[in-house]
Amino acid sequence: MIAGIYEGLRAKHEHVRKLLKHPLTLTEKILYSHLETLPDSALERGTTYADLKPDRVAMQDATAQMALLQFMQSGRKQVSVPSTVHCDHLIRAEVGADDDLKRANTENKEVYDFLSSVSDKYGIGFWKPGAGIIHQVVLENYAFPGGMMLGTDSHTPNAGGLGMIAVGVGGADAVDVMVGMPWEVKWPKLIGVKLTGTLNGWASAKDIILKLAGILTVKGGTGHIVEYFGEGADNLPCTGKATICNMGAEIGATTSVFPFDEHMAKFLEVSDRADIADLARKHAAELQADPEVLADPAAHYDQVIEINLSDLEPHLNGPFTPDKAWPISKMKEAVKSEGYPAEVTAGLIGSCTNSSYQDIDRSTSIVQQAIDKKITPKATFIITPGSERVRATIEADGQLATLTEFGGQVLANACGPCIGMWNRTGMKDGTPNSIVTSYNRNFAKRNDGNPKTHAFVASPELTTALAIAGTLTFNPLTDTLTNRDGEEVMLAPPTGAELPEVLGQDLQGFQAPSENGENVQVVIAEDSERLQALTPFTEWNGEDLTDMPVLLKAKGKCTTDHISMAGPWLKFRGHLDNISNNCFIGAINAFNDDVGQVKNQTTGETGSIPDVARAYKAAGKGWIVIGDENYGEGSSREHAAMEPRHLGGRAVIVRSFARIHETNLKKQGVLGFTFADPSDYDKVQEADITSIRGLTTFTPGTQLELVLSHSDGTEDVCALNHTYNDAQIAWFKAGSALNLIAADQG
Repeated sequence: MIAGIYEGLRAKHEHVRKLLKHPLTLTEKILYSHLETLPDSALERGTTYADLKPDRVAMQDATAQMALLQFMQSGRKQVSVPSTVHCDHLIRAEVGADDDLKRANTENKEVYDFLSSVSDKYGIGFWKPGAGIIHQVVLENYAFPGGMMLGTDSHTPNAGGLGMIAVGVGGADAVDVMVGMPWEVKWPKLIGVKLTGTLNGWASAKDIILKLAGILTVKGGTGHIVEYFGEGADNLPCTGKATICNMGAEIGATTSVFPFDEHMAKFLEVSDRADIADLARKHAAELQADPEVLADPAAHYDQVIEINLSDLEPHLNGPFTPDKAWPISKMKEAVKSEGYPAEVTAGLIGSCTNSSYQDIDRSTSIVQQAIDKKITPKATFIITPGSERVRATIEADGQLATLTEFGGQVLANACGPCIGMWNRTGMKDGTPNSIVTSYNRNFAKRNDGNPKTHAFVASPELTTALAIAGTLTFNPLTDTLTNRDGEEVMLAPPTGAELPEVLGQDLQGFQAPSENGENVQVVIAEDSERLQALTPFTEWNGEDLTDMPVLLKAKGKCTTDHISMAGPWLKFRGHLDNISNNCFIGAINAFNDDVGQVKNQTTGETGSIPDVARAYKAAGKGWIVIGDENYGEGSSREHAAMEPRHLGGRAVIVRSFARIHETNLKKQGVLGFTFADPSDYDKVQEADITSIRGLTTFTPGTQLELVLSHSDGTEDVCALNHTYNDAQIAWFKAGSALNLIAADQG
């Protein structure tokens, strides 16, 4: 497949150069070469919709359940592109790798059996629990320069570290591709990030994206692909590039990508893909931006940012948002001025963002120094290998023994605390405390469910140092530690090998699908609490929406964690009705600042948001939600769109959307609109009865109206903008995108 893709690249790129009349960025090369059909005119960035044909699909177990339940409704007998399922989200971290994995296999047996059987039936590769985290496994086995992949996880862009356009999407988008349809996307704008110089000392690849997050904020990359280039990019290891692309999700970017280089080739070789490395070398010119682009980047990117790696300082980002960037030299001042708890109670390294061999090796070098210099660690220290291949390698090469000798707790090769699957002991809920992680997200309650846990994101090296020191105010570049002999000692900068000599094999973790799945039975028990066959959503009745109460006016940040929490709720990801009981329970009600509680406008009583939504639905009332800026920031989870739809929600109207969530709402038949005047958000009152006018003439580019009928008899009319095209309007009219797919297959 890859050889075939590469053979056609040069001719496609020549066609596109003539079409655009300018040299090509790497992003343009990959996107245009994956169009369903080459266009006759240039596609306009930020405006034109395009149909793309990705090379493969990857799904993690929490989102795969709903994606595959939808695929089963499509009527297809086999997936149309190579696809995989990875069991990494449902393993709860508590005791340690072995015991946690055994418990997960027991607790989640029904779900794992379902995913295994449905994968077997429809031609999908299945990675068993313990094999590794989806993004690390994809990097080690499937990612390739110049390719395109969709994944049902927001950190799918991790594969950009191997030169791949990899995009996190909702399950419905993945289903489109698996049934053989193109993936529709608005043609992205481009941010070029020029990296100069070379990392040194304590600075790492993670610090590049932490600094960039501080520059662009959590929504500065929305609608853009971030393309890295420059001598600094050439100096970064493949896995460091992957870390940067992974956390690009935190700036709202569609994805991020690096050009092919020898670091990628070496990673391909050590991961048993020397043939792909050789192919990429032969076609290297097609897997990099044209030289003319690099000579004049401002002429070819919509925005250019330059970062000098030689001057880059280690960063800590947080708490509660991944874009609050603190250089380590400013942390002492920040702790004092912001009132952050100074004590670091836990340091956690690994997970999908920083779990490579080099990450672990560099962290181990710091731990070894602490052992040699008789330093006792002050905080709990937790390690999550990214894959069984990495875990087996660090066991064989000795790092694992060093980490455990120092008191490190090694968890299963899974997401664990990164996504709230952490049964944390010894910290009472509601206790203010600080933790440092090498993860990517740090929303309130994200890691341990405690709203008072201040989570800071850093490199694994800095995380390790702060866990040893036990305080946020420690700067390893300048500060000393007191060892057990009362001596003042310093930690030297970390060291570590870019790659192991041999990356271990995972011979047990993969299950290939049956050659003929017709006889494979997929069983869902009728009384199951964890799996539920889907019922199609009802189609639009052809009329404007009227007489709808406001279920919720969300105040401030309303991420997918607020809309549909993870953690213990992950067990219901395959059961739409049960998981809908977490709908909006983390959202802040703008009318009273309560979390997850709203007034039922029919009874006047206050109740949980899911209960009030169900009451409205039972009474035949649709309802709407009002949201603030960057609504739906965070994970790709389409449950945050399916739950409101299931509970009777008709529209979500906000100041602005995060990309993935807006698409997920459209796919499920929930109207997603933005206020033409953002200040109209303030006009919405708790007891309003609302209507949406203009649906009978709903067309691309035309405004609609939100009518707010206030309890005092007055009325406000707010203009609404939207980004729907004709195909997406058809999704709404049909009740969902899946309804259209099923109709086409029928």
